[in-house]
Amino acid sequence: MTINQIVRNTVERLKAEGKVWTPDAYSETFCAEAKKAGFAVEDCSGIDRYISLMDKKTLEEVKQYRVRTTAELIRFLISKLSRMNPSEASVLVELLSNLAKKMAESIDVLHNPDASALAKKTIAILEEQGGSTQLELLKQAWINFLSIYDDSFLMKLSVFGSVDTANLRSTIESLSLQGGLSGEAGSAKTVQLLIASLVPSIAPTMDSATIALTQKLQDNPSYIDTDSCEREIKTAIAMRIALDKNSVEEMVRALDSLLGKLSAQLIELIERSENSSSEIREVKRDLEALDNQKPTDFKTAHKRLYTIASTLEEKVEVLSKDLKVHNEKVSQMGKKIATLEADLAQATQASREDFLTKLFNKRAIEEHLNLKEAEYERHAHPFCVAMLDLDHFKSVNDTYGHEAGDAVLIAFSKILKLEARTSDTVGRFGGEEFLAILGDTDLNGAKVFCEKVRAHVEQAHFMYQGQRIAVSVSIGVAQRSDFPSLKALVNGADERLYDAKHKGRNRVEPA
Repeated sequence: MTINQIVRNTVERLKAEGKVWTPDAYSETFCAEAKKAGFAVEDCSGIDRYISLMDKKTLEEVKQYRVRTTAELIRFLISKLSRMNPSEASVLVELLSNLAKKMAESIDVLHNPDASALAKKTIAILEEQGGSTQLELLKQAWINFLSIYDDSFLMKLSVFGSVDTANLRSTIESLSLQGGLSGEAGSAKTVQLLIASLVPSIAPTMDSATIALTQKLQDNPSYIDTDSCEREIKTAIAMRIALDKNSVEEMVRALDSLLGKLSAQLIELIERSENSSSEIREVKRDLEALDNQKPTDFKTAHKRLYTIASTLEEKVEVLSKDLKVHNEKVSQMGKKIATLEADLAQATQASREDFLTKLFNKRAIEEHLNLKEAEYERHAHPFCVAMLDLDHFKSVNDTYGHEAGDAVLIAFSKILKLEARTSDTVGRFGGEEFLAILGDTDLNGAKVFCEKVRAHVEQAHFMYQGQRIAVSVSIGVAQRSDFPSLKALVNGADERLYDAKHKGRNRVEPA
């Protein structure tokens, strides 16, 4: 095979994979094809051919900052030649790493092709090696996206039809209320799942018609089998989507208003600058052009914010004098941004998934408890609650560090998922404390589950940076029929956890 053939293969592969034709993408694909063909190309040897020429001190710095590619090596050498603070280079590398991680997490949970396209475009921007401010803005945008995004409700509809996580419209259109669960008990369970799926993901409340429908279904679960119910459900689903869409549009309008004011301030500063050049005037025209189209989604609003932020970074030296004069106005805008961030933080708090363990968070666990309580009151379905707490967890953080503690929590959550049945619900209740809702079981069955978890933790190898960390768990378990209320049940499990701690830990109470 010739070099020309390798070049043709490289071009065909780039087209087939739909990659952006940047120099880095072409180089990576070319080297892969050359290696596949058995060609040794010097340019594909990475940074190895350069680091062998470095002195010992510089080589140690390259290893310390985890330089892996030629582009990273060039940036490292430039920063070293310009006497750049090494901590700044470390911060930039850390920002890139965190941003890439958040993008990967986002893409992993998406079923929206537009969001996937946004991710690809963001990767292209990264390959252009933007500044730290641009990278921080991009990272925050992805963090916000993850905070408000939750599609776990889709799987609750699997009993009614095929769930296509890549296309929400296809999933809704394929729903069918024929088949699935049968009988009064099946209808009651289906109703509970359906009601949960009708709760808006973003909008704060349901509309009155949907509330009336949910109440009708709770009072008479068999109503779900009627034709009129099917029509009402389709209307409710459409209304749920509309409510979420309206909430998103309100957030976009608030962001657009802030962007418009920021753009106006920049234009005013450029006009008043004593050093306004033709290049700055061109930036002014670009900013004015942004007002011709109002953003209707987060993608467009993000693009506008990114453009304005880039302008600020590139022209900060020219505009610094005028920015100081307008410090008070910038401060007011900062307060508005803080208000918007607080709103987004509130939306983040509403997320139903624990950010570290990926189990249900406390809010979601309480929702499941209420559903179990409703089943118990209506049909006397038995269930138990287990409170689990890792023993001496503070000493793990103190001895090995908080990163080791996080690793232990993640590993323990995997054990809980592995031991839990499909009818069980597990989640993180706070800190190192977890709660398990054990459905359709009595106290003896619950104790069997708890003992399996305890033994699994005792025998597991919790490793961090080559060191084994000894971990055990204490568990308190209680069954619903022994307590007058749901609150008393949870308190009872907590008290029995307290007994387990005082009886020597690494045990299940009641024994």
